[in-house]
Amino acid sequence: MRAASKQLNAAKKKHKVTGYDTQSLRLTFTYFGPRLLATAGGWFANDVFFYGNKLFQGVFITAIIGKTTSLMPNWLYNLVNIGVSLAGYYLASFLIDNKLYGRKNMQILGFLMDFIFFIVPAFDYTYYTTTGIHAFQAMYFLSSFFNQFGPNAVTFLVAAEVYPTPIRATAHGFSAAFGKLGALTAAVMYSYITTRQKFYVVPWFGLMGVILTVLFLPDTTGLDLKEQERRWQYIRAGRESEYHGVAVHPNHLSWYERFRGVGKYYNADLDYKQKIQEMREEWEANESRRYGEKTGEDDDAFDDSLYSSGVSTYFERTSQRPEMTNHEKVSDETANGV
Repeated sequence: MRAASKQLNAAKKKHKVTGYDTQSLRLTFTYFGPRLLATAGGWFANDVFFYGNKLFQGVFITAIIGKTTSLMPNWLYNLVNIGVSLAGYYLASFLIDNKLYGRKNMQILGFLMDFIFFIVPAFDYTYYTTTGIHAFQAMYFLSSFFNQFGPNAVTFLVAAEVYPTPIRATAHGFSAAFGKLGALTAAVMYSYITTRQKFYVVPWFGLMGVILTVLFLPDTTGLDLKEQERRWQYIRAGRESEYHGVAVHPNHLSWYERFRGVGKYYNADLDYKQKIQEMREEWEANESRRYGEKTGEDDDAFDDSLYSSGVSTYFERTSQRPEMTNHEKVSDETANGV
């Protein structure tokens, strides 16, 4: 974004920003509470799976090859598990921005497959650790693959994207804290239950992740995050219903938000007119500061490169403010030395 630092400094001065405020906190829970439930709960469920998978990896290998004093079999199976996990992670990097698949579908599929691969051996553990050991081995490796090709590649990303910038760090930090709580839960819980009991307990965290993602997580694939900022400005001003942009398009809302009717405000034509008006207001404010009509402003508050010559010419010719239409004339006279 051009002149981003200058715009940021100007915005801070305009709104007298000194830190986090209680109004933002209240609005966060009012308008983004369900999203917090999805990002925090999903991260918690994922870390129970991810760290749980790694914590009893040694037990799993022992169930396959039996007890051995040699380190090579353990290293070999660890290497295979790492390779499978990396394959899932790199495949996720190719598809995470694909609009036909994207973030939300990836997280749902990952949680669902982890649930299946853990619940199946739970109900016939003896068979899968004896006769069906190869199927057990395949399910364990596939659970590692879909954990990486799923929530472990998505949770930390969507926890930032579904929130506007003013509350993004707080919401992301809150979600990350719940994720670490999930890792701690796995570490403590696995110390007090048997290997078979782990397969009874762990799958339900995957199912929890599926439910939270389906119900409360919006899909931000292809969404310009600047739209989150525009919507937040309307929310802060108490004019949520007046925002008609793509951030409230049904494709970028959760099932719960669509059920509440948030998507009814979306209107492409009205949004186009709003954007033109917002750009015009920014241009007029920038021109006013530039020509000294608002005294006392810092020079960093505007930047000549914010608008192309075509945009500036259009706004000059269509402006309803006489002083703006005279700017071009003044500039020409100044350039000619008049």
